[in-house]
Amino acid sequence: MKNTVFFLLFFAHSLLCCCLYAQSGLPAQKDSLQLDREPVKSRSFGSDFKEKYSGDAYNYQESVAGKGWFTRFKEWLAERLSNLFDFDTPADAQSVADTIFKVFYVLIIIAVIFIIVKLIMNREGRWVFGKSGNKNILKVEDIENHIHITDFNSLILNAVNNTDYRLAVRYYYLWLLKELTNKDLIAYDAEKTNSDYLNEINNQELKDNFSYASYLYNYIWYGEFKVGKDDFDKVSGNFVQLINSIRK
Repeated sequence: MKNTVFFLLFFAHSLLCCCLYAQSGLPAQKDSLQLDREPVKSRSFGSDFKEKYSGDAYNYQESVAGKGWFTRFKEWLAERLSNLFDFDTPADAQSVADTIFKVFYVLIIIAVIFIIVKLIMNREGRWVFGKSGNKNILKVEDIENHIHITDFNSLILNAVNNTDYRLAVRYYYLWLLKELTNKDLIAYDAEKTNSDYLNEINNQELKDNFSYASYLYNYIWYGEFKVGKDDFDKVSGNFVQLINSIRK
């Protein structure tokens, strides 16, 4: 019963408010539009409009197609650096990327210079821009570092049996260096050149003989001179005679 009375009182109050608002006579608001009746003046941009505004200063679209792969890579690196580190501006990230590339260039130049110097200073540096001595050169590198315990006679016999006379001449020359070292006539070092050894020899006759033996060795081994059996017999005889004269 109380709920019914409350509902009727609320309905009566609402109805009374609506009637009072309708009788208040308030005017309804209307939108107003101001019309501009001034005459419009037409303007012309001229026939050279496109040519006048066709420069790069009026190009507001970034050209992506014109960028090379290296430029795009640098921008990618700068973006990654910007994501990894807290840079104030994108220009700071780009500056760091440029520095990284400069350091990379310097390292490449240093590596190239190191390789060139290493090739020039090794025992065959003067032939670095010529033909390689022989593919078998890698097989005798350990021999060059251990000439004092190497049986050159067996190596020469094996090379002759395989008709590899150029390799046999190389063994003869290393054998010659071994005997000169044993007599303290030179100080053997695998990095030295023929000229280094020649300057260490004091005896003039031995110096001349060694110079001629070095000439034969360089001409046959580095010059890739094709050696036959007869030629090898003559060359080997010269080496044998020189080696025996040193061992006396």
